[in-house]
Amino acid sequence: MKRTLAFLTLLGILVKGMLATTPPDEGMWLLMFLGEKNYEAMKEKGLQLTAEEIYSINNSSMKDAVVGLGNSMMVPEGFFCTGEIISEQGLVLTNHHCGFDIIQQHSTLDHDYLTNGFWAKSMDEELPNEDLSMSILVRMDDVTDKVLENVTDEMSYGERQEAISAAKKKIERDAAEKGKYDVVVKDFFDNNEFYLFVYVTYKDIRLVGAPPSSIGKFGGDTDNWMWPRHTGDFSMFRIYTAPDGSPAEYSEDNIPLKPKYYFPISLDGVHKGDFSMIMGFPGTTTRYLTSHGVELALDESNPAVVKIRDKKLDIIRSYMNADPKIKLQYASKYAQTANYWKYFIGQSKGLKRWKVYEERKALEDEFVAWVNKDEKRKAKYDGCIDEIAAGYKQLAKFNLSLKYLEEAVFQGPEFIYFSFGAYQLYGTLKAQDEAGKKDKEKYDASIKGLASVFDADLEGHFKDYNAMVDKDLFIALMEMYYNDIPQEQHPSVFAEVQGKKFKGSFQAWGEYVFEESIFVNEEKLRAFLANPEYDVLAEDPGWQITLSMVDAIRDVYGNISTVEDQINNGSRLFVAGLREMQPERNFYPDANSTIRLTYGTIQDYYPADAVHYDFRTTLGGVMEKEDPKVDEFIVEPKLKELYAKKDFGPYAEDGVLYTCFLSDNDITGGNSGSPVINGKGELIGIAFDGNWESMSGDIDFEPSVQRTISVDIRYVLFVIDKFAGAQNLIDEMTLNKTEE
Repeated sequence: MKRTLAFLTLLGILVKGMLATTPPDEGMWLLMFLGEKNYEAMKEKGLQLTAEEIYSINNSSMKDAVVGLGNSMMVPEGFFCTGEIISEQGLVLTNHHCGFDIIQQHSTLDHDYLTNGFWAKSMDEELPNEDLSMSILVRMDDVTDKVLENVTDEMSYGERQEAISAAKKKIERDAAEKGKYDVVVKDFFDNNEFYLFVYVTYKDIRLVGAPPSSIGKFGGDTDNWMWPRHTGDFSMFRIYTAPDGSPAEYSEDNIPLKPKYYFPISLDGVHKGDFSMIMGFPGTTTRYLTSHGVELALDESNPAVVKIRDKKLDIIRSYMNADPKIKLQYASKYAQTANYWKYFIGQSKGLKRWKVYEERKALEDEFVAWVNKDEKRKAKYDGCIDEIAAGYKQLAKFNLSLKYLEEAVFQGPEFIYFSFGAYQLYGTLKAQDEAGKKDKEKYDASIKGLASVFDADLEGHFKDYNAMVDKDLFIALMEMYYNDIPQEQHPSVFAEVQGKKFKGSFQAWGEYVFEESIFVNEEKLRAFLANPEYDVLAEDPGWQITLSMVDAIRDVYGNISTVEDQINNGSRLFVAGLREMQPERNFYPDANSTIRLTYGTIQDYYPADAVHYDFRTTLGGVMEKEDPKVDEFIVEPKLKELYAKKDFGPYAEDGVLYTCFLSDNDITGGNSGSPVINGKGELIGIAFDGNWESMSGDIDFEPSVQRTISVDIRYVLFVIDKFAGAQNLIDEMTLNKTEE
């Protein structure tokens, strides 16, 4: 979460795609259009609410209880997870893996909340969290006409984007109401439509509860993305406000949020065919991705990411297995790396299994034939597929370099990303060094301030940092980068490794860097920040690596800037033409970290020949998977005791306690923690994963196997009540049970 580099996000490189047909349950739908586009289909499946009860800007509605989890680097552009408000005192549920980093930050060897869990038995015990926020949508508006008001067909792509950017900034500035709201205008259907999103963001968020990892992360990496699943993947937070109810930074005087709406909870459980809907903040899909994008992902991008992360995981795992302190320090980092390592393996398998490249190629051929049948269409859309193809041909020359810079450098050894925090300080020190003697003092205050800001990050960073781990990551990943990338695209610092001092030895280079650099040693770095000097920073070997890598990624971006224009412009025309070619389609836009709703039913599935998976799992399955010798499958003694006694409270169904269930809802990353809601608007579960067979789902939705994995809300309540004894939290909630 903290290592997201905004400038590393390659906007617009992957054009978006969609299937040629849209089953009713496919799609991540914009809330403001539910009434006209989806409502009748939702009613047929079992929805008992009005569209106004789901989304309203004038009255309280379900959207007021759905929160986007973010931080200062993300909001309002995006959110890393979703949560839902479940009490009139601002109590929020999300996933354990969404809160994992925060739980880990509060953990020490003496108070290991990751291993043992954490439960606040009163509000005074709740733990504040720096730089965690929760945002609630106030409203969304179609601003397409305003954004495109000064755009003409005669404009070049660059001119078009300049006009759009200027219009977006004005709309955002006006809607923010002098900082009252966080606002963003986002494009949809590849720059063909534009919508304004207005959020109220709360910044005093406190940790309330989390089960031990043996429940919240049961199954670990082995079960990740797999079904059947038995994971109690939840954690709990609370939103606090100023006494007047407005958003505020942390203060002891703050009070729990009084929400406009919160979800009641159903104790009725789920059954096959039941209606289900999920509301949340899905991250990114590319359902309009052309065959050229699919080909590049299969041939190069996915294999590169998997290879780099494989090495990174091997190194971190070896240290975690040997040292309990390192295991705690790197638990969150390892989990974040492993999650999408496995995802990209599954995505490649799915793309091949479902022949997505061939499908997209056929759609493009159909599109070209349709364009050529009409002169007006030819004048507007002719050549857009060729433009995309030409862009990808150029992109392929630099794509591998980009992947290695993203994965092996800026998400590899931590000191490179971390040291970038000194970039402004370096620039100011350099300016002072170059200034005349009489002008040097004017920089002193700025240097002192920048050093102080960077110094404030040291405690949190070094708490979960181990130089030995980082050194091994640096040596292995830099050598891999050197060997796999053409020499003409190497960062300049690689020339040093091949010189007389290191003679091509990455091991020797790594030993030297970690012996000399201030950025891998807290004591040295604090001493420098207490008295910053330009020469010390400029000559630091770690800093020289950072500067070289920043130059390298700038070079890559410089080489692909025109490529982006080609792909994006071709994509805009292709998507516009596709919608015109298929007027009967109920099109939905790709996910882009804005709030969406997906609807469907509770369903089982058949993943392969002669294989059937039921739609729900039980606590008995937890006991079957138990393996005391493997961390991922340890079962808490108290959980075993409750199971043996069948002490399930009111949360069982016919004597069985269900843990997780499946639905055919359409979700992706960012939906983690989203509420799963029944036809009456009651919470029935928390979405936390997709299944292995649907890993290609961000590019291609396959209805026969695409499933959402959710933790049953009754298992969540059982853990809070019977396992943790946190009756104070149960008492806050509204629990509904249908009379028999």
